[in-house]
Amino acid sequence: MYGYAGRILYLDVASGVCRIEQYDEEFAKLYLGGNGFAAKILYDLLPAGIGPFDPTNAVVFGVGPATDTALPSNSRCCVFSKSPITGRFFDATFGGRFAITQKRTGFEAIVLTGKATRPVYVAVTGEGASLKEAGHLWGMRADVAGDHILQAEGAGTDVATIGPAGENLVRFASIGHFWRGREGVAARGGLGAVLGSKNIKGICVAGTRRTQLANPDELRRIVRGLREPIATNLAAISKFGTPVLVPGINALGGLGTRNLQQEQWDGASIVNGENMSEKLYEKSVSCFGCPVACGKMARVKEGDYAGTYWKVAEYESIYALGPMLDNADVGSLVKANELCDTLGLDAISMGVTLAFACECFEKGLLTERETGMPLTFGDHRTLLRLIEMTARREGFGNLLAEGSARMADQLGGDAHKYLACVKKLEMAGHSARALKGMSIGYATATRGGSHQDGRPVRQYRPDFDHTSTQGQPEEAVRTQHLSAVGDSLTQCRFVTERGMGIHLNETFAEVINAITGWGLTLEDVERIGERIFNLERMFNVREGERRRQDVLPYRSMHEPIPAGPTKGMHCPPEELDRMLDEYYELRGWSREGIPTARKLRELGLEFTLSAARSAGATP
Repeated sequence: MYGYAGRILYLDVASGVCRIEQYDEEFAKLYLGGNGFAAKILYDLLPAGIGPFDPTNAVVFGVGPATDTALPSNSRCCVFSKSPITGRFFDATFGGRFAITQKRTGFEAIVLTGKATRPVYVAVTGEGASLKEAGHLWGMRADVAGDHILQAEGAGTDVATIGPAGENLVRFASIGHFWRGREGVAARGGLGAVLGSKNIKGICVAGTRRTQLANPDELRRIVRGLREPIATNLAAISKFGTPVLVPGINALGGLGTRNLQQEQWDGASIVNGENMSEKLYEKSVSCFGCPVACGKMARVKEGDYAGTYWKVAEYESIYALGPMLDNADVGSLVKANELCDTLGLDAISMGVTLAFACECFEKGLLTERETGMPLTFGDHRTLLRLIEMTARREGFGNLLAEGSARMADQLGGDAHKYLACVKKLEMAGHSARALKGMSIGYATATRGGSHQDGRPVRQYRPDFDHTSTQGQPEEAVRTQHLSAVGDSLTQCRFVTERGMGIHLNETFAEVINAITGWGLTLEDVERIGERIFNLERMFNVREGERRRQDVLPYRSMHEPIPAGPTKGMHCPPEELDRMLDEYYELRGWSREGIPTARKLRELGLEFTLSAARSAGATP
């Protein structure tokens, strides 16, 4: 079977017993790889209603047919589980080299279930998996623990590990992979905490298998055609990294500031890519085989954090740890990024949760009796201290570790009005008020407040009206399909969108066909994306998701942006309802947001019909 080894590895870490399952070409054509495989595996494997920290929950590491090919940016590994922060299907991706090495084990998916009786790490080769003692690694930073495992396992091995946050079941704990100075972090959704709940410190992979392609010459031809658009469209990011996005988003009036009390920030000129490049950058780093090299290593030369050497924060982390906290100290942003990566925390959820806490303190909903210290926007020293306390669940950090939605539940009163999260996941740095496409995109996303389902790219283009709701439900559908296919191939969003296109198109079909020899049409590829997204939705429907969960935060719906170019913009409930009606109709879902029986049959998802009927699906 071209493009695939045809094997999935299952490991019960309670017993150490592993098994290898074969899958056929029909399965691959239905679900493609990474994202699609994991959605089917988790739907079949997990009983409805189990807790994310239940030993029955599974963690899936997935790669796809594009992994370890000539296609640029093919070194993305996806991790999937039931999320501790949302209670829903969740996937997070990371770069580096891990995906390449996993592919060479011959396992497109590695499925971990059960709970070990002691701390372990999982060692995977082409023959299967074994458990190794990790008691001596427990409590270590993620990068340090990874180094120990690499020394023990030898050359040719790649490893992904959790930090203290995952061990302490912080609900937004991450999984880190550190390779040649390039950190790759599966940050969102708290999947590091699921590994921690299983007493798994990390997973390492080693293999030498190479995947056979149906038409390597055709794939090389396609890749040659992608070089120019990739080089042109990603030139600024190649030079400055994703912080280059800060000034443009700020100028548009969509840069969340002081917990979204404002959406334009005076400090944007300080933390933009060009300024940080001049003051901090030392070298560029890249994922395996990627021509973009978007990662920028930074050395802080002065101030409180002088001597810190770490990768500069990506745009999303800058948004959460910078303007959301009114923090323009660039040294602290590098240090905060280091702490989040090595302690094992999602920087977006960490920063947005801290911003929520700061506003609650400002409004009197939190006092020093609960926090142990004053919480003030712009106080980077206290905020860095709280990052460390959160990872270890010390003092007030124990409440922060639950995430902002659960904090609001505990605080009561008006606390929910200050949340910046969707489906309990803290929102990324693309405004749900200024960008109408993100209003409907966040509300209907499988992951909630993530920008990795409905995508923001077109919203920022000068020829696209981001202030109008017209066409936005269709845009959300199309980008959600793009994301599902991209995470199944598996591929980096940058090269996908700036090289191949912001929507699925003939190039995607050509790539898949060159790898597999299937002869798919664009319609076939669209159907794969639709199938995967609907299966994710059915996973969440089975967990109780309905229209009432497809909502935005109170501030996004009821408080217009107070100043700047987008002054007055928000997404009132009636406007969101109109977009939801249109979106559900486009999808073939009921008014309650449940896929109809007809749609499920059309997509070959008959095995979900009983859950759909239980939820009240229409014929």
